[in-house]
Amino acid sequence: MRYYAHGRPLARSTRLLDEQARLVSNRTSRLAVARQMYAMRFAGEDTSRLTMQQLRGREGARVRAAYRAESERTGVRWRSRDYRPDDFEASDPVNQALSAANTALYGAVHAVVVALGCAPGLGFVHTGHDRPFVYDIADLYKADTSIPAAFEMASHDLGDIGATTRRHMRDRMNAEHILERAVRDIHTLLLGEVDGNDAWGDVEVISLWDDKARAVAGGTNYDDLDW
Repeated sequence: MRYYAHGRPLARSTRLLDEQARLVSNRTSRLAVARQMYAMRFAGEDTSRLTMQQLRGREGARVRAAYRAESERTGVRWRSRDYRPDDFEASDPVNQALSAANTALYGAVHAVVVALGCAPGLGFVHTGHDRPFVYDIADLYKADTSIPAAFEMASHDLGDIGATTRRHMRDRMNAEHILERAVRDIHTLLLGEVDGNDAWGDVEVISLWDDKARAVAGGTNYDDLDW
C-alpha cells in the first residue's frame, strides 16, 4: 500500500499531461479546476464564485465535521490532527491510523496518476512538493475512505495499528472503487466527461511540435516539402 516507482505509463498519449500542464499554468484555469475539485467534495454547493481562501475555509469546516461525526459514530475520542512524520509512535492511536490510512490512499492515487501519464508534481490546490496532484485527487476520497477507516481501527485495541489500518484501507478502497473513481475524476477535471472505454488513450500518436500550430504529424520526411 505504498508507492515506490513506476515504468512507462499505461497511457499511450500525452493528452492528459498536456491538458494538466496547460490548465495549471494559467491562473484563471487553475482556479477553475480547483473550484471543481472542491465542488466534488461539497455535495452540490456552488463554488463558482468562491476564492481560494473561502474554499479552504469551507474545506476546513467540512473535514472537522467529518472527524466529529466519526468520533461520535465509533466512540473514539478526537482532539485534533496531531502527528509527526518522523515519529509515527508519538501520536495517539487515531492519529496513527489516519497517517497509515492516508499513506495507503496516496499510494493508490499516485499509481493512477502516473498510469494515466499525468505529472504528480503539477497540483491545482496543493503546490511546492513532488506530489501535489496526488494530494489534490486523494482529498476527494478521504471522507469516504481514510477518515472512517482510521476511526474504526482506533476503536479496537490493536497491537500494530499501522499494518491493520493499511489492510483495512485496501479492502475499503476496493469496496469504494477508488481506482476507477480516480481515473474518471482525473479525466473529468482535465478533459471533461469522456468515454470510459477511452480511459487509457488506446491510439498511440507521435506528433512533432510546431511553433505555428499545435502539432504536426510525426513519421514524415519534411525535407521534400515546399516551405
